[in-house]
Amino acid sequence: FPQDICGTSGAHSLAVIRKHYPEVDAQAFLDGGTARVAECAAEYLPIKPGARELLDFLKGHGVRLAVASSSPLEMIMQNLGYAKMESYFDVIVSGRQVKNGKPKPDIFLKAAKMLGCAPKDCYVFEDGINGVYAGIAAGCVTVMIPDLMQPIPDLRKKCTAVCTSLLEVRDRIAGNEL
Repeated sequence: FPQDICGTSGAHSLAVIRKHYPEVDAQAFLDGGTARVAECAAEYLPIKPGARELLDFLKGHGVRLAVASSSPLEMIMQNLGYAKMESYFDVIVSGRQVKNGKPKPDIFLKAAKMLGCAPKDCYVFEDGINGVYAGIAAGCVTVMIPDLMQPIPDLRKKCTAVCTSLLEVRDRIAGNEL
């Protein structure tokens, strides 16, 4: 169940909840989970090791950056504020701004368009399986940095790379390996 819903939004999330918990009100379940995540983020928001270093490197090389998250815009902005990272990003796209959530490519296609870039010229850095599939489907250079979920063999073959950390991502980009 976690791998089915992690990184998704909208109708896809509701369908997964209905599949696994047909006896509950799927919308209320989703809303409750979203509210709980917001509460936890307010108390403790871990920043992935290497995040600032990667963002500084990319910004230092004139790369325009986007957040493309399945979360509601209010939560994205709140989390960026807690992390003091809002100034890094030129574009922010919420899952509520697109018709189809991850694993469909809509969110990454919208982010690329808002950045003024072709998807093939965009990196997607993802820790979730659904997000990786969405990045691949969008035609982006998709890099998985596993966190809670490890890549399945099919995903390893399809994505551009699997890196152990954001520092590895930075180093591989700097070395023209990605």
